[in-house]
Parts: sequence; structure tokens; C-alpha cells
Amino acid sequence: MFLRSAVPGGFLLLTAALLTAQPARGPEAAARKALDLLLAEKYSELSAMFSDNFKQTITLEFLQQRVSAELKEFGAPQDIGQPVLGTDGPNNLVSFPVRFANTSIHVQFTLNPSRQVVGMFFRPPDKPLPYTWKRPQYSKPDTFHDREVTVGADKWKLGGTLTIPVANGKVPGIVLVHGPGPNDRNESLFATRMFEDLAEGLASRSYAVLRYDKRSKVYTDEMSETDYTLDDEVVEDATRAAALLRKQAEIDPARVFVLGHSLGGYAGPRIAARDGKLAGLILMAGPARPIEDVAFDQTDYVMRLRGEPGANEQSRLNQLKAERDRVKQLDPKANNPPVLMGLPTGWWMNVKGYDPAAEARKLGLPMLVMQGERDFQVTMKDFAIWKSALAGRANVTFHSYPALNDLFIKGEGKGSPAEYHNPGNVAPEVLDDIAAWLANQKH
Repeated sequence: MFLRSAVPGGFLLLTAALLTAQPARGPEAAARKALDLLLAEKYSELSAMFSDNFKQTITLEFLQQRVSAELKEFGAPQDIGQPVLGTDGPNNLVSFPVRFANTSIHVQFTLNPSRQVVGMFFRPPDKPLPYTWKRPQYSKPDTFHDREVTVGADKWKLGGTLTIPVANGKVPGIVLVHGPGPNDRNESLFATRMFEDLAEGLASRSYAVLRYDKRSKVYTDEMSETDYTLDDEVVEDATRAAALLRKQAEIDPARVFVLGHSLGGYAGPRIAARDGKLAGLILMAGPARPIEDVAFDQTDYVMRLRGEPGANEQSRLNQLKAERDRVKQLDPKANNPPVLMGLPTGWWMNVKGYDPAAEARKLGLPMLVMQGERDFQVTMKDFAIWKSALAGRANVTFHSYPALNDLFIKGEGKGSPAEYHNPGNVAPEVLDDIAAWLANQKH
């Protein structure tokens, strides 16, 4: 969810000519150096400027494949203007206006006090510094309140927020389970907070919602030192959250549901099987295909947004395809590489043979399966697999939305990483459909 692809030959010479501005000092100089390296595709040197935590979030592989792919859509750089400066607590924000052949954007770097890069974003020309999230109209703050909670009690304990409706008697509860990457409890991305939208929207309709910071967000360093699995990253904490929700005085313990988004939806059937007590599952943009195939298709799509990939991009796609094939051929008895496609080999072994749609069919639970038709990350291919696997089940409901993306936010045209930079909220009809489905799940 970043930028967009590489540029033709001769780019390095052009970049060198463009990058001869007045010398800058402090964070501005460090940010300018990072911009130079980004535009010159010197990703190893750029990565060396990242903080240790940010290197885990934006890996060298991600720079070479996804970030490079996003740059391609912008075309060759033409001009770099004076930066816009700001602060975010102790961090400095430096945002450069860059005019490319096909568009103009701001490239923003967030620098910590040690001048390390801890954030990197592309922003529209009229909004060089971060947007702020706006509460959706369907949220009625006078109808609910928040309470801080802790999920788990061991070394992996996580902070969370329980959003509780003002209601008489016990209410149903929903646990929100994140997509891939080190997400916070709101699934914050630029000016969007998908999980905060869902929590406040559903609480406004008399459903309690628990959301929590993801383990890979809170314990990035610790997880980077272990051969963690999907169970470690997602399943264990989700089942702990469901158990915690059942113990809350306001919650009907027989009406606790899990809502999984993206990777959380993929893991949903495994979470339900592990928990054994859920009243139902809500799967939003849940992959039904092998994750290595989903990941490859995402990258291939982004690299082709503005035409056929160039030689460099095709080489990277070939490399990624080779890694995908190695994932499929992993043998627990073989001498496997420690990391493939940016994830520990143990993660891939943990999901080898896992078929979420087939597992969902075995559960017999009520389910709501939802999909944005403009989603290029998890696509209608996955939605079709869910529909086929769960066909004929009276307790399963399907909804797809022509105008919505992976975040269930409205947009137009072909989906692209750039639209994630636009402010927006989960579409009202999504909240309506979830609430209507929950109302039908009587015990």
C-alpha cells in the first residue's frame, strides 16, 4: 500500500540532475537523502536509513517489488520542489512535492530524533502532510462508550478497546481481527481507520465491539527474532480476545462473533475451530486461495496498472514467482531458506494445506461473507470460492459491493494502491448489512 513502479533507463542521470538543490540541514537533509535514494532505486541504501522497527514493516523485498511497482505509474520524475515541514510528537515530518511525467505528488518521510526514517508515504498535491480521520455520520458517540482492556496476560499481552453500547441487558459482542502487517487496533492506514468505523458504527446499533493492537505491531522486534506462524500472528490472540469478551458483564457470552478482515478472514475458520464457542463468523475480503498466490497476484496487478512491466519489473516478478513456487514445494524435512516472500518459512509450513473455505464448510457456523468488487488485493476470485464452498447453506449470507475496495470504502475506476491515501470511511451499507445479519442470529 505504497507507491508505484520503476522507471526506464537513463533515470539515474535525470535524477542526479534534478537533485542539485540548496543544501539543507537536520531532518530536511536526511529526508532529502532518503528521497534521492528512493528515486534512484537504491533500495538497499534507503533501507539502511530505516529504524529497526520500520525495516520490519517495509522490508527490502517490499521496496524492490511493491514500492518500485507503485513508482512506475507516476512515470519519470521531472521536478522536485521545496519541502513542507511538520512534526508529530518527537518526530519530524518532511514532505517533498515531486512532479512526475504522469502525476504530481508529495513524498513524505517521518524521521525520529535520531534522523532514522520511521514512515514513508505518498500524498496528493493538496495534502502534503497527514490527513486526520473523520468520524463517519453513522457513528453516534452519545450511544456508546469505550473501555480499555488487555488481551492476554503473558509476554504477548495486548492493549485493546472495548466499545460498549448504552443498553439495558446483555448485548452481542464482536471481535475484530486484523489484516496482514503490524496493524494497530483501529487498522489505521493514512486517513482511514476501518476498525474504528466498524466499532463505532456497530456500537451505535447496540453491538459491543472489541478491537486490539496486533501482536506484530506491539512486539515487532521480538517476532522478528522468531520463526512465528499464522497461529502466533493472528489465531491465538483472536481466541484470547473472544474469551475476554465473554467475561465482560455487558456481553451475552452465547452471542460472541469474530469479524476477520483480509488475513483475519483467511484465519477466521481456524479461529472458530480453535475457540469452539463462537456464535458466527463475518469474513470481510478474506482470501480463499493460498496466500502465496494472493500475494503474487497483488504484485503482478500493481506492476501492470499502466501497461506491461519493463525489464526490471519483469525480473522482479520472475523472482517473486520463483519464491512462490518454492513456497508450494516446501518440505519440512528439507533444508529450507529462513524467509520466503517476506515471511518466515515456519509461517508457510503452518498454513501448508490449509483451505479456509473447506474448513469453513466443516464448521456449520452462521457466516456472513463480504467482498468489495474493486478490491485488487483479495478479489472476486476469492469471493467465488467462498460461494462455491458454502453453496446451499441456509445460514450463510453473501454480499459484494461494486464500488468498494479492500477497506470497504467507495471509489471509482480500477483499484490501485494510490486510493488508500484518500480519506474515507467504511460505506454505510456495509454497516447496515452486518447489523441486519447479526439481528438474525438469534439463540
